[in-house]
Amino acid sequence: MDTTATLRASPDAAVPTLRQIQRIVRGRPTSDGAGVKLTRVIGQPDLDMIDPFLMLDEFRSDSAGDYIAGFPEHPHRGFETVTYMLAGRMRHGDNQGNSGLLTPGSVQWMTAGRGILHSEMPEQENGLMWGFQLWVNLPAKDKMTAPRYQDIAPEAIPETSPVAGATVRVIAGSLNGVAGPVSGIATEPVYFDVRLQAGAAVELPLPATHNGFAYVYQGQARIGEGASEQLVRGDLGVLGKGDGLKITTGDAPARLIVVAGKPLNEPVAKYGPFVMNTPQQIVQAVEDFRAGRF
Repeated sequence: MDTTATLRASPDAAVPTLRQIQRIVRGRPTSDGAGVKLTRVIGQPDLDMIDPFLMLDEFRSDSAGDYIAGFPEHPHRGFETVTYMLAGRMRHGDNQGNSGLLTPGSVQWMTAGRGILHSEMPEQENGLMWGFQLWVNLPAKDKMTAPRYQDIAPEAIPETSPVAGATVRVIAGSLNGVAGPVSGIATEPVYFDVRLQAGAAVELPLPATHNGFAYVYQGQARIGEGASEQLVRGDLGVLGKGDGLKITTGDAPARLIVVAGKPLNEPVAKYGPFVMNTPQQIVQAVEDFRAGRF
């Protein structure tokens, strides 16, 4: 049965300008933490950043040796980390007294602000560990804000089916009258986890002011007017300007994350886990960390 369906604007609504793929990028294998193997998609030589997004990692392995050492205590300043778990269990702890267990479908949105020490350690010795970590920049005025932590359980993330054959988990932003649980973020992010059946199509609204990307993590999908650009598993498509995104599948289902955020258009100075606006601020961050002021 043909499940093709598209969410269309009402006759009185403005016709959305559909975004096209500007470029397609593949991630690079790397390791982080205490040797966790992962794929770095944003924050590598082929794609340094998509303002305000500084880094995107996908971690996926069913070999415990690839992830068991985890991410022992380490510092952050000047940005936000967003962890989205698809499979596995990871324990978060930090020096602000927060502790939480990340389980399949959960999200942790941590605003490091002026400084935080945290750890993310596997709470399993075998089985699949799979998910994403996204780094989101903070505007200069918020880089020294108090750290904040949003621990979001799977059941707190709403789902909506805007058309037949399409289901979207709304982590941040809103869709089809459904708002995601993440709040109070300066870059006003949109974060959708999109599931499409074979032969489905959907048009998703995205703020015209935002930069964005689509990353396919299962199957393959076509993006844009005429669905001319195909992304396969592991492809990130950098999105051009517009206020809508059309996604179409072929003979097999697909899953992808669609993420957008308001660009800051500010200078970026990066040094490991510190992201500020000037080299002098980076030097201060290192000094503050060494002096135990986080």
